Amino acid sequence: MWLDAAKLKSFLVESDLVSAVDLEKILTSATSQDHPFEEELIASGKISEDEFRRVKAYLLGIPFISLDKQKIDRDTLFLIPEPIARKHNIVSFNKTATGLEVAMLDPEDLQSIEFIKKGVGLKILPRLTDTKSIKNILLQYQKSLRAEFGDIISAEAGRLKPLVGGQEGEVGEGELKKLAEDIPVVRIVDTLLSHAILQRASDIHIEPFETELVVRYRIDGVLHDAMVLPRAAASGITARIKILANLRLDEKRLPQDGRFKIDSAGNRVSFRVSMLPTYFGEKIVMRLLPDTAHGLTLEQSGFHGIGLERIHKALRGTVGMILATGPTGSGKSTTLYTLMDILNTPDVNISTIEDPIEYQMPRINQTQVKPDIGLSFANGLRALVRQDPDIIMVGEIRDQETVGLAINAALTGHLVLSTLHTNSAAGTVPRLLDMGAEDFLITSTLRVIIGQRLVRRLCDTRESYFLSATEIKSLGERVDLNKVMALLVEEKVVKAGTDWSKVAFFRPKPSADCADGYQGRIGIHEVMDMSLSIKELILSRASAAKIEEQAKKEGMITMLEDGIYKAARGVTTVEEVLRVVSE
Repeated sequence: MWLDAAKLKSFLVESDLVSAVDLEKILTSATSQDHPFEEELIASGKISEDEFRRVKAYLLGIPFISLDKQKIDRDTLFLIPEPIARKHNIVSFNKTATGLEVAMLDPEDLQSIEFIKKGVGLKILPRLTDTKSIKNILLQYQKSLRAEFGDIISAEAGRLKPLVGGQEGEVGEGELKKLAEDIPVVRIVDTLLSHAILQRASDIHIEPFETELVVRYRIDGVLHDAMVLPRAAASGITARIKILANLRLDEKRLPQDGRFKIDSAGNRVSFRVSMLPTYFGEKIVMRLLPDTAHGLTLEQSGFHGIGLERIHKALRGTVGMILATGPTGSGKSTTLYTLMDILNTPDVNISTIEDPIEYQMPRINQTQVKPDIGLSFANGLRALVRQDPDIIMVGEIRDQETVGLAINAALTGHLVLSTLHTNSAAGTVPRLLDMGAEDFLITSTLRVIIGQRLVRRLCDTRESYFLSATEIKSLGERVDLNKVMALLVEEKVVKAGTDWSKVAFFRPKPSADCADGYQGRIGIHEVMDMSLSIKELILSRASAAKIEEQAKKEGMITMLEDGIYKAARGVTTVEEVLRVVSE
């Protein structure tokens, strides 16, 4: 659909929307400032944006429709997902047997029309509308999401006792159990869980406040508000989740942890539940975990080059220790599961002690830590070494006893995989020493240390740009750009001699099938090998900074450098890397 400029100008004058004199002034201004005529026309104030859309619809022969006060059927509305509708200002409002009428602000957005056509399998009939109509329909998405359980909540709110002065009140276990088994409460919780899976959330946060209950989802590492519910719904939702996770209903003063599973579209998803008492009630955080790990590879996780070679070399050994380090949520456990998937062959016995078991893996003996009955990491590890394992995975090294046992296992003929909370690979050594590990034992057992973070992946619809001289200088103060350029040349991303001003970087560009420009995450890593010189530094109790400096001299790519490398490859953005890697 193309609008003839001469026809547009003629119509504007003939319909008395814009005078010939004013039109001439607008044309002159647009030409002199090199602005599009349409933008200059609206900027002049002679015609509003919505009035211009009506003119455009008339000249293009596209029906104009006002949806300002129209209520759209929920099934029809949700044929276009909310993120796409919001980003592209396009909504579906009428479905027939053969076609779907969609209202939009830009009927020339053929990409969105084609995408929706593929999704619904119907002929798309575009209609032009105004901003007010779009805002009204977008508001209905929130209302429709709430409608799945909002009406139920509203009905129940009148029967539930609201919190008074921030106290839970004397509600007995029997009453809470009855409340949790009410059909409305069951439907509320089921909907929350299903919606979180649909949104690809990794965590659900349910937070009670004085007058409301806030539900948030963490998607690709970033928290998003999902729903604000009446405060009166808190007791029922909390009780329902406690029953699912097999937690004590009458315990509201102490933290509780539990777990449950549900089936969603044929896949089993585990929910790890954490309850924490707060002033206004119990805050709930649920971690979503797929029940099985399959198709995992180091390359897909973001490993490459010398780091990948060092890991494979360490995996070929039959003794020693491989550590994955980083903060909570940096993908350490996934890295360990990937390593176990590589090592999992019929001729080895792999046993794990975990808290929690995040993925179930075939032919691997997995044990869940249960501190309440005395099954800690240390006790579990003691038992594991008597089970004739070849490879041991310890979910996390948390204390002096566990680190001592893990090192001992690595010394006595086992390959040990584990995780540790540190900010960098080099920072792992001082942390182990602080936990009571002997320096000579660390140098005897450690093979490689992996430091990592997760960054959001760019969608294919990204847009390219080039760094300015100032930006290159600023980035060079934080990163060894010569080293990153050498890596780009080595892996044939750019040609030798390329200047940084000629290296394309990328920004997110939201599209019909990628709402915010990002989808999924990938790791950025640093892999530190235990070379002879680094062992000598450890024995001399050198600082983490000196160890890292030596590791970099021996070819280690830091997480920040790996992130800039991936940004130059178009996998992520510089801003995302700098957001995630804190120094």
